[in-house]
Amino acid sequence: MSDEVKRLLICGTRTLAEEVADLANDIPGIQVAGFVENMDRERCTRPLRGLPVIWYEALPGYAGDHLAVVALATTKRSVFTDQVAAAGVPFATLVHPTAHVSPSSTLGEGCFVGAGAVIAAHTRLDAHVFVNRGVLLGHHTIIGHHTSLMPGANIAGLVRIGEHTFVGMGAIILDRIAIGDHCLIGSGALVTKDAPARVQLMGMPARIVKEGIEGK
Repeated sequence: MSDEVKRLLICGTRTLAEEVADLANDIPGIQVAGFVENMDRERCTRPLRGLPVIWYEALPGYAGDHLAVVALATTKRSVFTDQVAAAGVPFATLVHPTAHVSPSSTLGEGCFVGAGAVIAAHTRLDAHVFVNRGVLLGHHTIIGHHTSLMPGANIAGLVRIGEHTFVGMGAIILDRIAIGDHCLIGSGALVTKDAPARVQLMGMPARIVKEGIEGK
């Protein structure tokens, strides 16, 4: 693979995938080469935004000279990441040029950090975390794999968010809070205390409105 231009496959064919493709093209050294579909094979019969749509079973043929990122907001995108990994296609970790990531923070494989996001010092994102535009992440915070942070979410310092958790648009999580795996935090929620795994939180202050969920 060229050291200068890396060919990128966007996994997904919905509107978010189109947005991620647009943002990825802003990143120096990245060229979006196509999209990947894993649910509706009919979508592979026509281009998307002028680029080919590849059925996921054909991915092994792209393993030597392409990277991939999964552009789905759902925390259940782990199905897609498993398929890509099985095909041997390596994952890209993408940071938009307008975002700021502290040099002391770490991003796992397959993470996407969108326009205007800020990730403060000594914070860790595990694999395949999706950080949408304008998200603020405080210092010494840990975000579990396949978690999604929607536009404008504001997460303070020393926070722990488990895997496969969905944080809605504009939600606020105060410092030193711990959120379990597979949770759903509603848009605009104000989280002021710890939450166990598999719960839905809504309101200001946030309260548990549903239990036994599996993320979103």
